[in-house]
Amino acid sequence: MHDTRTISRTDERPPDAAGSDDAVAETDQVLSPTRLAWKSFRRSKLGLVGSLMVLLLIVIAIGGEQFSPYDAYSMDSSVSLEPPSLAHPAGTDRFGRDQLTRLMEGTRISMLVSFVAVVLSLVIGIPLGLIAGYYGGLAGTVIMRGVDVVFAFPTILLALMLVATLGASLPNLILAIAVIFQANVVRIVRASVMSVKEREFVEAARAVGARDSVIMAQFILPNVLSPVIVQATFHLSLAIFIEAALSFLGLGTQPPTPSWGLMLNESRTFMEFAPWLTIFPGLAIIFAVLGFNLMGDALRDAFDPRLSQR
Repeated sequence: MHDTRTISRTDERPPDAAGSDDAVAETDQVLSPTRLAWKSFRRSKLGLVGSLMVLLLIVIAIGGEQFSPYDAYSMDSSVSLEPPSLAHPAGTDRFGRDQLTRLMEGTRISMLVSFVAVVLSLVIGIPLGLIAGYYGGLAGTVIMRGVDVVFAFPTILLALMLVATLGASLPNLILAIAVIFQANVVRIVRASVMSVKEREFVEAARAVGARDSVIMAQFILPNVLSPVIVQATFHLSLAIFIEAALSFLGLGTQPPTPSWGLMLNESRTFMEFAPWLTIFPGLAIIFAVLGFNLMGDALRDAFDPRLSQR
């Protein structure tokens, strides 16, 4: 008489497949939120395209004129209003200046205005948002009422008012854009701080006697930077648009410094027989705004946990 035993092995899987799901889950747990966001951003094709567009603009702004045989300010009346050709790929303006070289110089102006204005708005807005969200009270009320005043005016109208009051110049334009953007930064930082300051690690820092400045700098600020970074990307594209609009109206970059908006203004009277003077600056503005918006959309999806999981 022999004993027959049946052993159920339905719960066993091949060695390669046994830990595959666990390995993926473990890998996702090991990765920090920043690395997960970067991984999600790399999967976004439109985000990568936008990043390449922005990188191209930065390269042109830094050294674009070095690839051009012409000077952005030199005039040559013998080639005035020439259409696009091999010698002048974007044509020439009424003074015979190479349009492509001036577009490159205009890229430098647009990048300078946008980056400096956004950085200045962060320098002003982040501390004010931290104070308003962490302390609240009278300080928070005063700060947020000032933010409400900024939001009471349309962006372009407020920029016009500030530049007209301060004077038409590039530094005043940068300052006006920074003042407008810092209000949005304050609001975003304050909302994030109010949701973070009651969490356990902040309470633990208070319990061990950490100072408020240390708590805000080391524990709260790193946890509120994600939405600020995303918003700053959209602010870069909006700053380019505002600079072009005010330069078009004569309140931004002043001649002979080339600017996309100023180039559009100068080409209005030549649109019928020299349309390239309008087309190329317009395309440059569209290219820059589209690049920053694509990159900003990808960053927003990457830093949003719900969108990243999808």
